[in-house]
Amino acid sequence: MRSRFRTAVATTLAALALVALTACAAIPTGGAVRSGQSIKDESISGVDYRPDRPVPGADQTAVLRGFVAAGTGAQDDYAIAREFLAKGFADDWNPRRGVTVTQGSATVDRVADRELTYTLTASATVGADGEYTQAVRPTTSTLTFQFVREDGQWRIASAPDGIILTPVSFESVFEQHALYFFDPSYDYLVPDERWFLARSSTSTRIASALIAGPADWLKGAVVSAFPEGTQLSLNAVSIENGRAVVDLSSDALRSSNDDKLRMREQLTRSLASVASVSSVSITFEGATFTPPEQTGASAQVNPDVDPRPLVDRDDQVGYGSANGKVASLGGGAGAAVAALDPTSFSLSASGSVVAVGNDSGVVVVRGKQAVRIDATDDLVPPSIDDLGFVWVGGAGDTGSVTAYGLGGDPHEVATKLPRGGLVSFQVSRDSTRALALIETSDGPALYVMAILRDGDRTPTALGSPVRVQAATGTAVGAAWVNDSDVVSVGQTDDGPDVVRSTVGGQSAVLPEPDGVARSVTGGSGGSILLRMADGSVLQSTGGRWDTTGIEADVLGTQR
Repeated sequence: MRSRFRTAVATTLAALALVALTACAAIPTGGAVRSGQSIKDESISGVDYRPDRPVPGADQTAVLRGFVAAGTGAQDDYAIAREFLAKGFADDWNPRRGVTVTQGSATVDRVADRELTYTLTASATVGADGEYTQAVRPTTSTLTFQFVREDGQWRIASAPDGIILTPVSFESVFEQHALYFFDPSYDYLVPDERWFLARSSTSTRIASALIAGPADWLKGAVVSAFPEGTQLSLNAVSIENGRAVVDLSSDALRSSNDDKLRMREQLTRSLASVASVSSVSITFEGATFTPPEQTGASAQVNPDVDPRPLVDRDDQVGYGSANGKVASLGGGAGAAVAALDPTSFSLSASGSVVAVGNDSGVVVVRGKQAVRIDATDDLVPPSIDDLGFVWVGGAGDTGSVTAYGLGGDPHEVATKLPRGGLVSFQVSRDSTRALALIETSDGPALYVMAILRDGDRTPTALGSPVRVQAATGTAVGAAWVNDSDVVSVGQTDDGPDVVRSTVGGQSAVLPEPDGVARSVTGGSGGSILLRMADGSVLQSTGGRWDTTGIEADVLGTQR
């Protein structure tokens, strides 16, 4: 299982039972279907739990607790869990509708002669499509179970769909996998994190979910090469000697060769997390696809940055080093930025454009040329994307941000963010998503949103915000660490609180560094750079904080 961290908004098992979920990862049954191997869950790649069967003479409480515990056993389509259910209900119960990950102990209460409630605290949920949602705050939910007597034994006659797992059980029987979709320019592959049972059928579930399309919140910001209506033609992905063969329905045949290559690229990247898969090939209704020679470069995955921190130090702007020297930005840009007395700055991926924030607003620097694009007071640090736009937000307004063309032409972009004080706003390195940290009356709140653009790539809107676990205390800042992970920092009385989260995954609180934090940014190789009040720059890679020996008046952001 790939080591990732955590995110977002809380729902409960009861909600999973009531809300219609889309983009389901179940194997499609419509369209032309050819004979193939069936999907079974007996073969596992995680921990093989063997839950206890019902005990003769058990009372309702014991049956209920046994049923919940049996959610760890997915063998034979949760056959043991179904033994706790009444005959008329066993086939109707859908364990794959969702997962609730509990926090602490649950309580069982009687509300009627044949009815019990099960009250739990949810720390996270997983939908039927594998989307993981972490509760920003623990959420209490009360579930109702009804009972009936069968052959002298108590059995459950009504229960919510889905299963309930402890964090330890969940980590043992579920694995995290990234589905990959393209940005609209096909320059980047963007991850969409999902969680699936650790079974031999995982490759089939990944392929099926990939073909079904991205999570709702990402739609409009990413695209897929699979044409609408495409399904798995065979009902399973076959793997032989490390080679996964994905047979697609005839809907995919109408695609161009370029799109067929992109389909294979999406599948190859998405199945790379499956240990048994080393290569991928696609067929169409059994017909072999011979790919043409690829002429263009493959899409980038998880773009990286220069390993040296980008700093402003003693009126020198460039890449810092432990010996105190600063390698200035080329073309005169370093001197031009330094002359603006920056409070923040963001360097484009090409290294040719710098968006500079100072006490007078935001300035775009190209070489020695500087153009002021916004003279508004109280702005958050600007963020620059790879499509020629500088993003600027006002600290007192979460309702909109402005995306400026490099010539200064403004485009107001509405957000759906809740009200609060905007602390930071940053675009991902693939230019498809934005990260916003807000100070609210309840403390810091962190959100990720899809960036929607028109045909000429001009930003038009931000999608529905997905909440991610944020640091506590007074909000300091947030940043993208890599293509999936984000970091937020809050200052508490005890020191900086630093939380690293995966969008669609889990979160982790990092060790607390000494001192007062002033700013944070993502470094190279998934590292985190933290600038302290004394100017020192700290780096975290494996969890601990190391001093870089570099000091900065301002810590810049690289794309």
